[in-house]
Amino acid sequence: MGKYQLVRAAVINAGVLPAAAIHEPERATRDALNLVHGARYIEAVLDGTLSPGELRRLGFPWSPLLAERSLRTVQGTIEACRDALEHGAGINLAGGTHHAFADHGEGYCVFNDVAVAIRTLGRDGKITRALVIDLDVHQGNGTASIFEHDDDVFTFSMHGARNYPFHKERSRLDVELPDGTRDREYLDLLECHLGTVFDRAGADLVVYIAGADPYHGDRLGRLELTFDGLRVRDARVFDQCRARDIPVTMVLGGGYAPDLDDIATIHGNTVRELLARYG
Repeated sequence: MGKYQLVRAAVINAGVLPAAAIHEPERATRDALNLVHGARYIEAVLDGTLSPGELRRLGFPWSPLLAERSLRTVQGTIEACRDALEHGAGINLAGGTHHAFADHGEGYCVFNDVAVAIRTLGRDGKITRALVIDLDVHQGNGTASIFEHDDDVFTFSMHGARNYPFHKERSRLDVELPDGTRDREYLDLLECHLGTVFDRAGADLVVYIAGADPYHGDRLGRLELTFDGLRVRDARVFDQCRARDIPVTMVLGGGYAPDLDDIATIHGNTVRELLARYG
């Protein structure tokens, strides 16, 4: 949890973003959450009545702060998507809670911010088709499940084959990576699939989950990407968005390196790459 303050400080201190450009979101509304999540689950999160089994699956103890943070994380992604539609790009310095399913949370993910944002913009008539590019090291199983039967949302995930979650859901396109995958192999695979993904999606909006956990120093990653490899990864996603004139929203996703400064550096580099094209 400590990474979020560090990422904010890193982008400000490096001059990537001025402090005045970073806004604290309000809480997501229940109406927005209802577009994705079941009423019983929403109620249990907000009033603290999740069962012990649900809490174990989630990975967090319940507290009022957990509910508050979860609501603001979702709203942050909704607002970042609105920014993208208005300005070409948007940033949430949190989010990417892609393990949250419609009826439960897991893997440190309470509500699925990306799914709620996409459904909100669709309801409001702002978009008709969306593309989720999930380059966290763990498959976005919740997002894949939520949109499994929704032909207007294309889900693309590149993730560790032998990493969590051990039961994978079905994205529109899954690319599974062996343990120890390095920069060249990773970037070659991304290059191979990325253009096809954009062509198949036909999207009005891209939401990019820019996980820091493919990094070679990550405790939970099992891949071997370097700082530079991750930076090039980000650049290739944003170059495609820019070349095709498709608005893009970036959210952070996971990051579990023992040195939190490494995580902040990776996420800060992602912000830098986006602003190099849209700033």
